[in-house]
Amino acid sequence: MTEFSLPVLDLSDLDAGPDAAARFRDALRTATHEVGFFYLVGTGVTPDLEARLLAGAHALFALPDADKFAIENVRSPHFRGYTRIGGERTQGKVDWREQIDIGPERAAITDPAAPPYARLIGPNLWPEALPELREVVTAWQEHLSGVARKLLRAWALALGAEENYFDRHFGEPSTLTKIVRYPGTEDPTPQQGVGAHKDSGVLTLLWVEPGKGGLQVRRDGEWVDAPPVPGAFVVNIGELLEYATGGYLTATDHRVISPRFPDERISVPFFFNPALDARLPIIELPAELAERARGVTQDPNNPIHALYGENALKSRLRAHPDVAAIHHPDLVATPA
Repeated sequence: MTEFSLPVLDLSDLDAGPDAAARFRDALRTATHEVGFFYLVGTGVTPDLEARLLAGAHALFALPDADKFAIENVRSPHFRGYTRIGGERTQGKVDWREQIDIGPERAAITDPAAPPYARLIGPNLWPEALPELREVVTAWQEHLSGVARKLLRAWALALGAEENYFDRHFGEPSTLTKIVRYPGTEDPTPQQGVGAHKDSGVLTLLWVEPGKGGLQVRRDGEWVDAPPVPGAFVVNIGELLEYATGGYLTATDHRVISPRFPDERISVPFFFNPALDARLPIIELPAELAERARGVTQDPNNPIHALYGENALKSRLRAHPDVAAIHHPDLVATPA
């Protein structure tokens, strides 16, 4: 398997004077036009916060099954909580991982006239035996939300728009944090930790346990390894940012290969997306950029919706058919 060298960008360059900021924006635009992935350092995330998050993840997955199953996502119509190994699917195939999904802490919407995607809004499920997990995840989400906003403002300028372009069109962001454990497998052939996919939203910030590989990116039709870089997040864009730029920016297929037993891998993707009822309009790119836009990738089996809530609901229904069947049978009677 080929190893792929993703570009490394330093977010602190945006605060290091006009020239450094301009170089960062140029590198950001190039990386996400050509690849859709890059490493990001200089985020201000402290080693202490990283250590607390990793300790919380290990403690979560070490809980007795009874504690984890008490907050299993089949209990949540909002697709929150714990997913046991094999409980999620990508392109119809089982992913070999366990995880907890944590979104904005909000009351459920009970209005029967609300659009279907409003069912994604609701409270999280937290393990009672691990109250410190909520504290560290909240701190993590707050910090990475600031990082994501800074990146989006840099993207706006790099694409010839006003700096607040995304701020104006985002509304109250829909965030999602997944804490994921990929257990090792003894099968000699590579196993699907999570299958090939493109993220359905705008922006993903992925933290990976130091020294743990497994992430692969599709490049020129081949799968290439994207090994972890110390102190860096892996950043990629989703389908909605490809849509908003007419295909100038690229949402790229990626996957995770399970580690070999007895090893395991912890990763924490943070998804930063618009409000469920928000539409990202097509950015009017400068002529020199517009002529290099490739158009939006069209897959009849995976349509990209301009309304983020429709994109998000589509993904959740497909990934968690058991939750969909229990809580939303009316939505899966016909294709989403």
